[in-house]
Amino acid sequence: MSSPVQLFRDQKYHELKGQCIQQRRLFEDPEFPASDESLFYQSAPPRKVEWKRPKDLCEDPHLFVNGISSHDLHQGTLGNCWFVAACSCLALRKTLWQQVIPDFNEQEWDPKNPQKYAGIFRFRFWCFGEWTEVVVDDLLPTMDGKLIYCHSNVKNEFWSALLEKAYAKLAGSYEALDGGSAADAIVDFSGAVAESVDLVQGKYGEIISEQMKLFEDLLKVHKRGGLISCSITASSGRTNEAETEMGLVIGHAYSVTAIRKLRLGERLIFSFKAEKLFMIRLRNPWGKREWHGAWSDNSEEWKKVSDSERKSLGLTLENDGEFWMTFEDWCKNFTDVDICRIVNTSYFSIHKTWEKKMMHGAWAKNSEPLLNRSGGCFDNKETFLQNPQYIFDVKKTEDKVLVSLQQEDRRKYKKEGKGDSIPIGFEIFKVEDNRNYRLHKLTVQERVATSLYINTRTVFLRRILKQGRYILIPTTYHPGITTKFILRLFTDVPSKLRELKADKPKMTCWSLLCGYPRRVTQIKIHSAEGLQKQDRSGGADPYVLIKCENQNMRSSVQHDTTSAIFDTQVIFYRRNIDSPIIVQVWNSNIFCDQFLGQAVLAALPSDPREEQTLQLRGRGSQEAAEVPGHITVKVFSSDDLVEL
Repeated sequence: MSSPVQLFRDQKYHELKGQCIQQRRLFEDPEFPASDESLFYQSAPPRKVEWKRPKDLCEDPHLFVNGISSHDLHQGTLGNCWFVAACSCLALRKTLWQQVIPDFNEQEWDPKNPQKYAGIFRFRFWCFGEWTEVVVDDLLPTMDGKLIYCHSNVKNEFWSALLEKAYAKLAGSYEALDGGSAADAIVDFSGAVAESVDLVQGKYGEIISEQMKLFEDLLKVHKRGGLISCSITASSGRTNEAETEMGLVIGHAYSVTAIRKLRLGERLIFSFKAEKLFMIRLRNPWGKREWHGAWSDNSEEWKKVSDSERKSLGLTLENDGEFWMTFEDWCKNFTDVDICRIVNTSYFSIHKTWEKKMMHGAWAKNSEPLLNRSGGCFDNKETFLQNPQYIFDVKKTEDKVLVSLQQEDRRKYKKEGKGDSIPIGFEIFKVEDNRNYRLHKLTVQERVATSLYINTRTVFLRRILKQGRYILIPTTYHPGITTKFILRLFTDVPSKLRELKADKPKMTCWSLLCGYPRRVTQIKIHSAEGLQKQDRSGGADPYVLIKCENQNMRSSVQHDTTSAIFDTQVIFYRRNIDSPIIVQVWNSNIFCDQFLGQAVLAALPSDPREEQTLQLRGRGSQEAAEVPGHITVKVFSSDDLVEL
C-alpha cells in the first residue's frame, strides 16, 4: 500500500496482540465493547444477545475455509443486504480483499500453536481518502448459539462476521449499518470511484443502443477489477423485501458476479436469431431465492447450451442465490445499478492510465461574504460563488474527465439523529484561460456541466471537456450547511487541480514599487468574421492575441476559415488604466505568422457590457485604417477588484 495507514482510535494491532500473548489472555476491545451500546443506538434487542468467541461456537474456527468466495455470505437479521452484497463483490477480487484483510495468513487460527491466538483481528478500510486500520476482538453477537448478523454458510468460517464487526465499529454500532448503499461499502473496501445509474430514467430497458453501451461499459469495468451491484427500488404497490412475480426481491442489493457474451451453438442461431447472448450473473445476499425467468437455473434455455459452455460459465443448479439472466431482462427488471470503478493510475499498465488529483475540503459558514464557504447550489444566485472553488486545466484538444465528490460518512452521527447524507452536487464552468483568483460574478464564463444533486455520500460525473481552464464548484443544495468533503478528479494528462483561495492579487513589496492593480477587465472574444483570404483555397488559419500591459494571451488556431469561432476568455488586473487593451488577429503560418488586423479597447468601467462587433484596423491607434474583417467581443471592467 503506497500511502501510510491511519490507525482508528490509535489502536496498534501488533502491540495489543503482543500484550495479550504475554499476559496469556484474549483481547477485549475497550473501544467497541461486547455490550448493547455497540449493537444499538436507539432500538432494544428483542431478546438478550450473548457475545461469544468463535471457539465457543464451533470446534475448529477459521478465518477462511477453502479460500474466500462470494458464496461464503449470509445476511442475518440486520437490514444490511447492501453490505453483504459489497462483501460478495469483494470476495471476487483477490487484490482487493487482501488489502482489506491484511496478512490474512498471520491472522488465521493456528491449531498447532494455540498459544499464539489472542482473539484480535485487523481490517483496513478506505475512509475519506485514507486507508484506516480497525482492530476488533473476536466476541460476536449471538442468540441460541448462532450468529445473528452476517455469517458464512460454513459454520466454522468467520471472515465475514469479523469484517462486519470492524465495519460496525467504524460506523459506531451494528444498527448504524441498517440500511445503506452497496456502492459506499465497495468504495470503503477499495477506494473505487462510485457511479449510480438509474436504469428507468435512462430508459435502458427500452432503448437497445443505450442498453448495448451500458453492457460494454459494465463489461469493461468488470474486466478491469471494478465492482457492480444492483437493486429494485420500492414503488407504490411494491414494498421492500416483497418478491416480484419473477422471484426478485424489492429494495434488496444484489452483487454482480459475472458479465459475459455467451456464444450460441449452430442450432441456436436459427431459434434466437443471434450469434451471441449478452448475459449477467447475480447473487442474492440471502444465499437463496433466485430469478425464475428465462435462463434461470432450471430453465429450458440451458438445455440448448453445451456442457463445456455451461462449465465455463460455472452454472450450478442449486438454490444458492446465484443465477444468470439476459442483460435485456436485467435492464427491464432492475431499477438501479451502482458501478464502482477501480480507476487505473499505474504507469505500468496495458490499460488506459488516468492522472488523479484528490483534494480535501469543507463547506464552512462565515457571516463575511468573502470568507463564507457554504453558499448552496446554483439557484442561490447571491451566495452560490461563496462556495469552495477549484481550478483545473484541460491540456488536450478535448479530454474525458471523471469527477467524484464524496461527503464525510455521516453514519457515526446516527446516535445524535444526524446520520443522513446531505444533498450535494457540483457545477463546472469554463473560465478565463489566465484566471488565478476566485470567481465573484458570472459574466463571460460558460456553464459546461452540472452534476445530479442528491443525498448520497458520493456524486459522480463523466464529461468530455474541450481544451481550456475550468472552475469546479462543489456545493451543498441548501446554503449554510457545514461538512467536509473530498474531491477526486481523473484526467488523461495532468490537470493541476488546486483550490482558489485568494480573491485578488496580493499586496507585495514588488507591487509597492511597480504599482498595485487598480482595475480588473474581463474579455471574451467570441468570433472573427470576414477576414482576408490567405491561401489558394480561399481560407485562413486565424488566432487572436490579446495584449494588456506586459501580458500576452493567445487563443488556439482555427484552421481553414475566414470566419472563426474562438470563445476565448481572458482576465487582466491592470496597473496602468490609461493603457488600452489590444486584440490582434493573426494568420498562423509555418515560417512567419501574418498580421490580419486589430481592435484597440479602452475597457472602461462605463463601457457597454453587451456583446459588440468591432471593425478590424491596421496597426496604430483606434483611428488606424480599416482592414477586412471584424471581431465580436464582450468586455467587463471594474475598479472593484473583487467584483468579477
